[in-house]
Amino acid sequence: MHRTLLGTAALLLAIGYNLPFAGLAAQFDYPDILRRPASEVFEAFAAGGPQLVLTWYAFALSAVALILFAPALALGTAQWARRPGLAVAAAIVGALAGLAQAIGLMRWVFAIPGMAAAYADPGADSVTRAALEVGFGLLNQWGGVAIGEHLGQMLTVVWVALAATQAWHSRLPLSRLAALPAVLAIAGITLGLGEGLSLALGHEAPVLGMLAVAGFLALSLWLVILGAGLIARPFFPARQPL
Repeated sequence: MHRTLLGTAALLLAIGYNLPFAGLAAQFDYPDILRRPASEVFEAFAAGGPQLVLTWYAFALSAVALILFAPALALGTAQWARRPGLAVAAAIVGALAGLAQAIGLMRWVFAIPGMAAAYADPGADSVTRAALEVGFGLLNQWGGVAIGEHLGQMLTVVWVALAATQAWHSRLPLSRLAALPAVLAIAGITLGLGEGLSLALGHEAPVLGMLAVAGFLALSLWLVILGAGLIARPFFPARQPL
């Protein structure tokens, strides 16, 4: 039962990440729109209405789910006592990765809607709109690029490396098969870190951003394979309750 729940959680996490992502791509031209002028972002956001806000909220909740899932995966298996340092590190780093991503994504739920509404207000003058554009730029660079993307991606890379190593040593069914998407996820997300640094240096690097997206897709595949492996074979000894 425990292994089935954990495996199901891995599958649901993959789905919970990709469904909102696909919705944002369709409704909001995400992630390309993140690098467009604030005026275009505000206009598109206002046009999306409450449905867009809820989609962003669902996306943020997938990051919150990682805060819970990473410790459960690391400490809930029979292998954690054999390599406690690896398990504790995976639990902590994974939870921090989810927290950083959630902080970055939550700005679209609790900060941007008010800014977009103020920008779309017919009574807003050019000074107000200019101030909102500057505020959006600062919020996007700090809360989005620095915390949600750059720091969140750095921690995610480390977590995948730790969790994949733990799964490999567990001899879980399909763990060997899961190694390839884990490596691809680490490579893609690591290369994607260069986009944020490029923006800080005044250059755009959309190719690096797409590599990060590809890395997260590989991470989703890793979660699916990992979840299938957890469900396929008892991962918790009968004598040791979770």
